Amino acid sequence: MKTSTKISRPAVAAAAYEKFPGMAAAAKDAERSARSEDAGPAEPTDYAVLLARLQAAQGKFPPLYEENFVGLFTRAIQQLGAEKFASILTRDKKREGSAGLLFDLAQAILQPADGYATAATRAYQELVSDLYAGFLSAEDRNGIKQPDRGVIPPLGKWGYPESGPYTWPVDSVAAFRVKAGVVSLPPANATGGLVAWSTLGHETAGHDILHADTGLQPELARALQKNLQPLGAGLADYWSKRIDETSSDVMGLLNIGPAAGLGLIAYFRGLGAAFADEAKLSNEGPKDDDHPADILRGYLAAEVVSLLKFKNRAAWAEALVRETDHDRGRIVLDGRPVSYATTRRSVKIVAQTLVQTKAKALENHALGEIQNWRDTDEAKVSMVRAALRSGAPLPVTRGTDKIYAAHMVAGAVIEACETGAGIPLIQSRMIGLLNTAHDENTSWSPLYALQSGNIERHYFLKAAWRRRR
Repeated sequence: MKTSTKISRPAVAAAAYEKFPGMAAAAKDAERSARSEDAGPAEPTDYAVLLARLQAAQGKFPPLYEENFVGLFTRAIQQLGAEKFASILTRDKKREGSAGLLFDLAQAILQPADGYATAATRAYQELVSDLYAGFLSAEDRNGIKQPDRGVIPPLGKWGYPESGPYTWPVDSVAAFRVKAGVVSLPPANATGGLVAWSTLGHETAGHDILHADTGLQPELARALQKNLQPLGAGLADYWSKRIDETSSDVMGLLNIGPAAGLGLIAYFRGLGAAFADEAKLSNEGPKDDDHPADILRGYLAAEVVSLLKFKNRAAWAEALVRETDHDRGRIVLDGRPVSYATTRRSVKIVAQTLVQTKAKALENHALGEIQNWRDTDEAKVSMVRAALRSGAPLPVTRGTDKIYAAHMVAGAVIEACETGAGIPLIQSRMIGLLNTAHDENTSWSPLYALQSGNIERHYFLKAAWRRRR
């Protein structure tokens, strides 16, 4: 199943608050990218040509992906044969099922092998790898087993702009025998639409991670049902039926911090301006939409941020509430009007349940225990923002002081939304920082390393003594 961040059809241009005077500019940047007609590389529809290109891509990936993705997919295509390949394309003309999956898996190999948008693709891959590997790190998962499916970060690719950001989690890609998922962004986001990069927390730290742990989402859905039942108004069913998208929003916030909420609001406003001529979060949550209403997602971001472990969380949560409140109208969920007060109570319960529930699927640990946002993360984001303004490189950092891709994207999104000036330059510099990080990522080196932190000296002597030599 392709799991996506909804391209909403919202409904009055959002005014900027003093805290975020650049929100309108960030939303405009997202709107321009959403209007782009760039569809990226063409679908490889000729079987013989595709197979030849896949074979030519052999040796262009690190061993981790050669063994677990490139080789496996190439063999699957070989065994499929030309006739069955053609049948898949005929059966899925809209590219929403098996043909869409086939082409996305192929493009995840062909695009980097062919050098498509090289700098942006490497930056994109670094963020995806960081978000996925961060949740699986031994430090954060102390006492928790590795996921039942998929411990290899997904590959990123560009395409299908009408679908917005989306992912094929590891349980979906198993049809082609590969052992890592695939994440997609619209091609225009390689050079514009900066805030769209923050949605990758939802896709990669969310869908891809959550689908890798058997039974986790059903367990969280049952907890939501129980905790929301006293509210009535059908909210227990409404939220629990949307557990995949809701829990993915939460995971994005745990991994990227408040910037994930800020980016979400700016992104949806941009899409609203592009597709409905009004830059506003939608207040309606239809029955047939597996995403919560946009307005609920803004409030959910605020409530999750209020539960994070950094000192400024209350001020950040209030700022996100103010931004979301600006777009508030008559809230209708599953065809039922729901009062603002009841909506906010439900969102608070959802945030507490998904961040704090100790799940059996996680050996009686909570998502908020495995990943969270702390003052050290805030300090790293401040360092990133300074580097983005000056154009200077980041300081070399190691161990617990290391500045990761998530900090780089968070810093860029906040810088864009607070200043609104020079957003293309901010994005370009962000991509440069991410490329530097990718150069140092050992899982993308010629060595077989599962995570970028796996190759590191552990010293007996403290640093000051080592420097004396």
